[in-house]
Amino acid sequence: QVQLVESGGGLVQAGGSLRLSCAASGGTFSSYAMGWFRQAPGKERELVAGISYSGANTYYGDSVKGRFTISRDNAKSTVYLQMNSLKPEDTAFYYCAADFSFPLYLDSIDYWGQGTQVTVSS
Repeated sequence: QVQLVESGGGLVQAGGSLRLSCAASGGTFSSYAMGWFRQAPGKERELVAGISYSGANTYYGDSVKGRFTISRDNAKSTVYLQMNSLKPEDTAFYYCAADFSFPLYLDSIDYWGQGTQVTVSS
């Protein structure tokens, strides 16, 4: 059983930056592809970014390409999401995800974190 704990969320002004972290425990971190998803009020959960087991491959949702960067440190069992040029529409609850398969698909994620709130003010 893998436990995922997110941190780094908060309130930021439009144009600002935040870095989310997700610390994993209870499994072999390098065996999991990792990802970030988000869910805004009244909307479906959507992919933000995914990263392969070693970090060699990444992919992003269209709305965050060029602004967000996903990375991982397997020695620390942690995945990160650097978010730059934040917009009010980025406001959402952000969830860390771990899956044995890459790429990650919303409907078949093996493990979810509890999430962290990101609020971007205009």
